[in-house]
Amino acid sequence: MADAIDRAVVRVGGKEIPASAIAAELQNHPAANAEEAWHEAAKALAIREMLLAEAHRQEIITEDCSDAEGRKLLDDDARIDALLAKNVIVPSATSEEAQRFYDNHTERFCSEVLVEAEHILFSASPDDSFNYSLAVGDARMAIREIEADPSCFARLAKTRSACPSKEQGGNLGQIGKGQTVAEFEDALFALAEGELCGEPVKSPFGVHVIRAGRRAEGKQLPFEMVEQSICNYLEEASYRRAMAQYLAILASETEIEGVDLAAAQGPLVQ
Repeated sequence: MADAIDRAVVRVGGKEIPASAIAAELQNHPAANAEEAWHEAAKALAIREMLLAEAHRQEIITEDCSDAEGRKLLDDDARIDALLAKNVIVPSATSEEAQRFYDNHTERFCSEVLVEAEHILFSASPDDSFNYSLAVGDARMAIREIEADPSCFARLAKTRSACPSKEQGGNLGQIGKGQTVAEFEDALFALAEGELCGEPVKSPFGVHVIRAGRRAEGKQLPFEMVEQSICNYLEEASYRRAMAQYLAILASETEIEGVDLAAAQGPLVQ
């Protein structure tokens, strides 16, 4: 049965977390199935209750507090924030640490490859096999015309393309990876500068005639340009490790029923 989920009673330090509260929390935990979502929601609320109990034990008292975006925090949220600020302390990453990370991962710090793209789109739905075949034929004819006279590309785009780029003679400007559908991208980035794709390129939007323009290869970014982002990354990674350790310590000292917090990772408080 779809609703036959193992919904064990969840208690933290003897205090039961109502099933209704877990159900309300489900929206914050999308998962592959209902059972996984339920357990993730239960885990999040158990961690929250555990932190609130610890804040009470440490007599954490807060005044009006706001989050990083200036929004006023609820009293419980403010107490949890204060508890974590007191107990999960991560030192700032140094320039030397950032430099080591940069030296060991230079491939991560390159500007992306950009290719200027020209294309002509013959619009057809892949579900309409007859019209899609006609579009492929039209694209082949256009390719032959351009091979015979490369200067006619812009004219063909203006008169035959179904893409708004026809007003610019089919020029899409510089394209980076991830900006277009995979079929278009794979064909474009396989071309040399100025090369016309010799075969029509099929995509969900129709059939494309593609020519590559100027190509800007990725360049190594200097350390000075990325130092701050590396420091931020290292500090965030350190914070997550420290948070996981702190939650594991609290879980080992707290009576918890109905959910396993032994492998709790990261800041799970909503």
